[in-house]
Amino acid sequence: MSDTAPGHPPQPRTSPARAVVELLSSMRFAISLLTVICIASVIGTVLKQHEPAVNYVNQFGPFWAELFLAMRLNAVYSAWWFLLILAFLVTSTSLCIARNGPRYLADLRSYKENIREQSLKAFHHRAQSALAAEAPEAAARRIGGLLAGGGWKVRLQQRDTAAGPGTGWMVAAKAGAANKIGYIAAHSAIVLICLGGLLDGDLIVRAQMWMGGKTPYTGGGLVSEVGPEHRLSERNPTFRGNLFVAEGTQSGTAVLNQSDGVLLQDLPFSIELKKFIVEHYSTGMPKLFASEIVIHDKATGEATPARVEVNHPASYRGIEIYQSSFDDGGSRLKLRAVPMAPGVQPFDVEGTVGGSTRIERAGRGGAGEAMALEFTGLRTINVENFSAAGAGAGGSGADVRKVDLRQSIESRLGAGNKTATPKELRNVGPSVTYKLRDAAGQAREFHNYMLPVDTGDGQPVFLLGVRETPADPFRFLRVPVDDQGRMDGFLRMRMALADPALREQAVRRYVAQAVDGSRPELAGQLTQSTLRALSLFAGAGDAARPAGAAPRAGLQAISDFMEENVPAAERERAGEVLIRILNGALFEIAQLTRERAGLAPLPQNEATRAFMTQAVLSLSDAQVYPAPMAFELADFTQVQASVFQVARAPGKNVVYLGCALLILGVFAMLYVRERRVWVWLVPAGSGGAAATMALSTNRKTMDGDREFAQLTEKLIGARPHHGGTTA
Repeated sequence: MSDTAPGHPPQPRTSPARAVVELLSSMRFAISLLTVICIASVIGTVLKQHEPAVNYVNQFGPFWAELFLAMRLNAVYSAWWFLLILAFLVTSTSLCIARNGPRYLADLRSYKENIREQSLKAFHHRAQSALAAEAPEAAARRIGGLLAGGGWKVRLQQRDTAAGPGTGWMVAAKAGAANKIGYIAAHSAIVLICLGGLLDGDLIVRAQMWMGGKTPYTGGGLVSEVGPEHRLSERNPTFRGNLFVAEGTQSGTAVLNQSDGVLLQDLPFSIELKKFIVEHYSTGMPKLFASEIVIHDKATGEATPARVEVNHPASYRGIEIYQSSFDDGGSRLKLRAVPMAPGVQPFDVEGTVGGSTRIERAGRGGAGEAMALEFTGLRTINVENFSAAGAGAGGSGADVRKVDLRQSIESRLGAGNKTATPKELRNVGPSVTYKLRDAAGQAREFHNYMLPVDTGDGQPVFLLGVRETPADPFRFLRVPVDDQGRMDGFLRMRMALADPALREQAVRRYVAQAVDGSRPELAGQLTQSTLRALSLFAGAGDAARPAGAAPRAGLQAISDFMEENVPAAERERAGEVLIRILNGALFEIAQLTRERAGLAPLPQNEATRAFMTQAVLSLSDAQVYPAPMAFELADFTQVQASVFQVARAPGKNVVYLGCALLILGVFAMLYVRERRVWVWLVPAGSGGAAATMALSTNRKTMDGDREFAQLTEKLIGARPHHGGTTA
């Protein structure tokens, strides 16, 4: 049987290979690839790349985090599918150039002078005229000269006429050939840019991993102890990694981050950091990062000094050295532990940023519990915005679980890069960041300021920050500064509040002053009420709580007690009385602790009232402080470090060339019009000539109409005719 219908010729079959080539070289396929690349680039810009997996889980949840990691959206530009799309785009665009480039190049060389007279009459721009005083040859040479003088490329052709005996002359001219060159340049630019991206991307590194047995390193320890299977050779043709160098040290091994670990890139030189320089604006934002370095060549031993700034890299042996960021290089810290719970004694500890030490704390029942103190950061400058706009912010000492720098005191303590007048900005001094990790491996992060901060209400406070996870903002406990400029007054009150004997002594002193001798019957009632309020505040008056329930303490405990035991109609008045009693008893506790410390009693003045107001709020917050101790920064020796990005990028020049071609090509295609003019001259009676003229352009514009009108008037002295079709 034949698969061809009777009476119809057989249709040629397209081979599978030709069909694939047709698909790859089609414009629709290329546009689809470009669309996918654009979408992937948007994802790579919006979604932070190369973050730890736990960060994606915290931000998006387990399901989406697992999906992102499976699709490698956390490393879009090095994902296998992204590189494959780039390779397909290079192939598609190259095939398109191979198919159409020769035709366009041939079209550039061709004047199309063999066009027939009947075809000229079908053009949209056409005109006819009789030249009575000129023979065809003379008219052709005159017209050719005029066109050449106007910047046209001209070719003259003599040939027989189709209408009868005689010789006719064809004048063929063209201009704007750069339009075709623009097409080739723009498409070649796409190929070059993609090739440059593939060269400078992870393709070569991944090829070494696939074929060279290189695997990412996931452990810790010294760089010198990492095995060769995790290292890339100095001859690696392309890479981009980070190099961490502390002041006074040198390093010659860069780190290439991978989604499942790191690869180490050995450099042909090492970088020694002599000095790191950072300058700040009045807002506290850095305005200059600079590193004074010495480059030590490993092969020759030559030492070359250089300076690296942001946007001003150094170059050595084909490797660019960029100033990426800065970090702490192992600053030495001296911390003082201050007790935040009974049974903890003050002590001093020393360490370096990035290190850790073991400490022992007293557990319940006298059993010791080991904790790890990890020194994670030091900031010597903290410029904050203390604008008057936040003067109305409440000074309430809400629960420490709700107190944070951005919510409770944001109006007084803003980010250093907010717009404000210089006098509203203030450097609040150094701060230290550390983690306390328990035996189960769970850690909380703490951020404490070294110097007191005046938040606007006249009572300076020490800010002690805490957060559960890196994704959370810091919440700050505000500890009032005593008359000695320290937090010792608050700490003495904190420890005394946990001592039942001292609470009873403070209650007796308060009652003795509050009740005069004329009304002794009120002393017993006031003693019971004061002791009850102070016990609730200290977290010791919750005997009725169910077993295993967390004890209530602070102002929240008093509030709960009022709701449970006082009718709603009387609650407001009773609460005011109870708070006044509590404040009086706490003042007596403060006086008792000062007597025991050998200090003079607190005077009855405005400064004391401000201190006691904040102390009551801070004592309430401190009941839920999630650590038995806080560490204040006593002294430090700063050591800074530079983070350099080192890159060997052979594709950079290829990309630059591609960008230049793309600009030229797009400009040529958009702003250069290709035009062709033909004038056919044949003999006419009495030695004259008959002229038929036509113009072809790749875009119909009003400029084309005006140009054709001017040309016809100038060349053959006729008015143009518009109509028909465009060749």
